[in-house]
Amino acid sequence: MTIIPDDLDPELMERLVNSGGGPLAQKMGFEFLELSAERSVATMPVEGNTQVVGLLHGGAHVVLGETLGSVSAAIHAGPGRIAVGIEINATHSRSITSGFVTGTCTALSLGRTLATHEIVMRDEQGRRLSTVRMTNFLRDA
Repeated sequence: MTIIPDDLDPELMERLVNSGGGPLAQKMGFEFLELSAERSVATMPVEGNTQVVGLLHGGAHVVLGETLGSVSAAIHAGPGRIAVGIEINATHSRSITSGFVTGTCTALSLGRTLATHEIVMRDEQGRRLSTVRMTNFLRDA
């Protein structure tokens, strides 16, 4: 069950639900569990998202992080506004070869024109796999 705030822009909600987070998120198997400006959570399977030696691809961590950061920033921006990513970085702490990854996005700063989020990816045992930090520019659509 996905937790979604009552005041979420209906147009944004429809785009999220109808697109499953977009074609890339669908291909990668994301499942959204919670969505808000302050905190968003999604899972991703390792299977199908690995690099050649069987480890979860570092780029997969970044895609999950950027997706959660962008959605949270768009929710904060509100109706008639959009979030545009202007900076992202990632630190990979631990590898994983199977199971699921959970990304938890937490707001660091929610301003009128900028939103910064930290997204932590953890394995099923709760161990930190990577940390992504993303800043979005918020502007009129």
